[in-house]
Amino acid sequence: MNSARPAPAVTLVGIGADGWSGLPEAARTVLRTADVLIGGSRQLALLPAVCAGTRTAWPSPLRPAVPDLLAAHRGRRVCVLASGDPMFYGIGRALCEELPSGALWVLPHPSSVSYACGRLGWPVEDTEVVTLVGRPTAGLAAALHHGRRLLVLSAGPATPAEVAALLRDRGFGPSRMSVLEQLGSPAERHADDIADNWAQPPGDPLNVVAVECRRATGALRLGSSPGLPDEAYAHDGQLTKRHVRAATLAVLAPAPGELLWDIGGGSGSIAVEWMRTHRSCRAVTVERDAERAERIARNAQTLGVPALRVVTGGAPGALAGLPTPDAVFIGGGLTAPGLLDACWDALPAGGRLVANTVTLESEALLADRYRRHGGELVRIGVSHAVPVGGFTGWRQAMPVTQWSVTKPSVTRSSVTKPSVTRPEPQAGTAPHAGEER
Repeated sequence: MNSARPAPAVTLVGIGADGWSGLPEAARTVLRTADVLIGGSRQLALLPAVCAGTRTAWPSPLRPAVPDLLAAHRGRRVCVLASGDPMFYGIGRALCEELPSGALWVLPHPSSVSYACGRLGWPVEDTEVVTLVGRPTAGLAAALHHGRRLLVLSAGPATPAEVAALLRDRGFGPSRMSVLEQLGSPAERHADDIADNWAQPPGDPLNVVAVECRRATGALRLGSSPGLPDEAYAHDGQLTKRHVRAATLAVLAPAPGELLWDIGGGSGSIAVEWMRTHRSCRAVTVERDAERAERIARNAQTLGVPALRVVTGGAPGALAGLPTPDAVFIGGGLTAPGLLDACWDALPAGGRLVANTVTLESEALLADRYRRHGGELVRIGVSHAVPVGGFTGWRQAMPVTQWSVTKPSVTRSSVTKPSVTRPEPQAGTAPHAGEER
């Protein structure tokens, strides 16, 4: 085996707030001998004069400039500077996407997360990290669970106050916050208080916010699995109720990185809980009513998935141009001409389609598709205990008919079945009286 490493096109060096003094000799050698030094203005300012290469600060926006900068310096010894570990929410990802395999050599520095966990005595593996760099603060809400420890990568000096405000708004005002600035440098500084009392002025832009989550007494408890309380959503009655919602998400079976089309969004509950299953899950919800579409966006903000894409328009027309889905949920508008065909045609092999309805007309459509494509046709019914005079009895919600199917690699035009037998009602709950949702 030849262990010699060919010279890389680009070397990526992580640097801490302690600057040159905190770098190992291997990193110093690369920086001293580089023809071109690329990095943020703050990082470049940490280098001494002995690093004589041409210095180029990243422009804004950064990502679109990466290919042109690399091409402009092709054939020269290029060194890129980054804060801490460049492969952890850093420029390393962009460089790997642009450079061929083996063309990048990375010399990482301890990340701010490692420093913060060391200062706080928190095991790194038990600490969740949320970045707000270039992302809305609302995304933090999905990570809030009583007793959890979070590290928030700040976008700047205003981030701690924004985090405190979000914690108060989401019922986590008793949470303890620690702001750790300039980690690893002689100017390192810490500030602590609970979110309810947070009144610290903006400090250094280079900071990390640590949060020990504490839910306020009486605040609504939101779990990490599908089936959030109905009270978690603002809605006008167009809501897939929690028991049916949980059963629907179980059949949709979201996996990391997958994309959902949620047709007839209503309140957006299916798309929101799809995205809450993993931070990399994506969803597009299509809702023809503009007021409901705005409400979906607000629910997404409140429940920590602000990246949910809301398309206002009627399906199937509004589906044109959307990225290929891994799964499709139809909760409304099943009787719209061409909708089922458009959704089926958009799915790749192995994609899942799930449709719910409470009307006989739409149920007939689903029974027909069940005969043609197979899958599973079930009826979900839920009864709630209610007062009956001085006693207690059962009140049944409208049953929901659900068709779920996985698209095969070779589409079948029909599936021969002797008959369609509906199962007995199972646990779940109907959304409301209406066409679908």
